[in-house]
Amino acid sequence: MGPEDRQFPEFFISQYGRLRRLGFLLTGDWGEGDELAQETLVRIYWRWSLVRRHEHPEAYARQVLVNRHRSVLRRLRLEARHAGRERVEAIDPGPREELIVVREAIRRLPTRQRTVLVLRYHQDLPEQEVARLLRIPVGTVKSLSNRAMARLRRDLERQLPDRTDSPRTPP
Repeated sequence: MGPEDRQFPEFFISQYGRLRRLGFLLTGDWGEGDELAQETLVRIYWRWSLVRRHEHPEAYARQVLVNRHRSVLRRLRLEARHAGRERVEAIDPGPREELIVVREAIRRLPTRQRTVLVLRYHQDLPEQEVARLLRIPVGTVKSLSNRAMARLRRDLERQLPDRTDSPRTPP
C-alpha cells in the first residue's frame, strides 16, 4: 500500500462528519444527509487519483455534495410533476425549545434560500464561493441571503416573541 492509498482513508475520516452535517443542513434530515455524504465520498474514491492533486480536495468534496443534492431535488421535482402532485415536506412540531424552533424555521425556507444560508453562515463561505458552487451570480446570493434572513426573523419573532429585543445580525 503506497502513500497515495493511505491518503483517501485519512481524507474520509477528516471529511465525513463535515459532509454529513452539510448534507443534513441542506436537506433537514440526518438520513438524507448521511446518504449524500456517503455518495459524495464514493464518487471521490473512484476519482481519488485526480482529486488528491487538487489544492483543496475538501472544497471539491463540498461541490460534489451540493451538486448531488441539486440532482436529487431535480429528480424529486420531476417525479412529483409526473405523478401530478407537489412534494410537501412534513414539519414535525416537536417541543418548543429554541434550537428546535430555529431548525424548523430554517427547514421551512425555500431550498435555494436554505442552501445559501447553510453555505454562507454554517460553512462560512464567502459570497463569491457560494455563487460559484451554486452557479448563480453573486447578486443572487446576496438577495437570497437577505430574503432568507428576513423570513427567518419574521418566523422566529412570531415563535419566540421574548427574543425580539436581541440584535439583528446574521448568525
